[in-house]
Amino acid sequence: MSDLSPGAYLGNTTFTVVDVETTGLSAVSGHRICEIAMLRYRGGRVLDTFESLVNPQRAMSPGAAAVNGLTDWRLQTEPIFSQIAERVREMTEDTVLVAHNAPFDLSFLAGEWRRLRWPPRMGFTVDTLTLARRMYNFRRNNLADVAHSLRVLIDQEHRAMGDVWTTLRIFEVMMADLNRRNFVTLGDLLDVQGGNVMWPEPAPLVLPPDLELALAESRQLWLRYRGQDGRISERWVEPLDVTGDGELVYLSAYCQLAGDQRVFRLDRVVEMRLDYDGRSANGRGNARR
Repeated sequence: MSDLSPGAYLGNTTFTVVDVETTGLSAVSGHRICEIAMLRYRGGRVLDTFESLVNPQRAMSPGAAAVNGLTDWRLQTEPIFSQIAERVREMTEDTVLVAHNAPFDLSFLAGEWRRLRWPPRMGFTVDTLTLARRMYNFRRNNLADVAHSLRVLIDQEHRAMGDVWTTLRIFEVMMADLNRRNFVTLGDLLDVQGGNVMWPEPAPLVLPPDLELALAESRQLWLRYRGQDGRISERWVEPLDVTGDGELVYLSAYCQLAGDQRVFRLDRVVEMRLDYDGRSANGRGNARR
């Protein structure tokens, strides 16, 4: 086990480089991980790797699919996150996480931790995006541009393991540059970064009583909902999860009308009614479970 104290020598510290591909840009709006890759590294040696596609249990946004090339059809037979969660957590233990734009990756990991009712991860995280901005003067600091500027090999872009390898090579150059400046401890690295990247805490959410009860007791809700186009629809849903940033709140639910999981903005719910007798309008009730 490596020493994870601020005084630890960087060459003796275990790092886990992580990258996630996602269904969209915002974890708080209900988007999920659809691919994850992780690589444990210490002293110039790769100790372990893990990668997996993930069934996100929701549709890919067109923008995300255009970037990473992943489709709903391709992901539907992949494991859901809970089926790989223990392996992912194992890769994050006794290690310093490293990611490019780490707050993005951490927000999605934190969302999965919360759904599993796991406590927040405690530990250090390094963000190569922040380090690039603080250590150099590049015109652009996205992953590919930083790699070009530091003259490191770029693996397959916008796929999790390819981006992990690119991030690792960038990080190795950064650590070599820090070593030449006699910054050799984990504390030195975090000081250059400007401090630790913290695991995000979920925003406190105030929910309608019927929704709170539906989530707590796995009951159904009837919604009258105004879509983005302004049209009103009525539907029965099985609430699964609620996320939000304190201003906008999103309900992830199995929608009987669509026959699939959907995300609803609570401010667009015109009316909500709890299924008090345990049976939805079509008589299916909770039989789906």
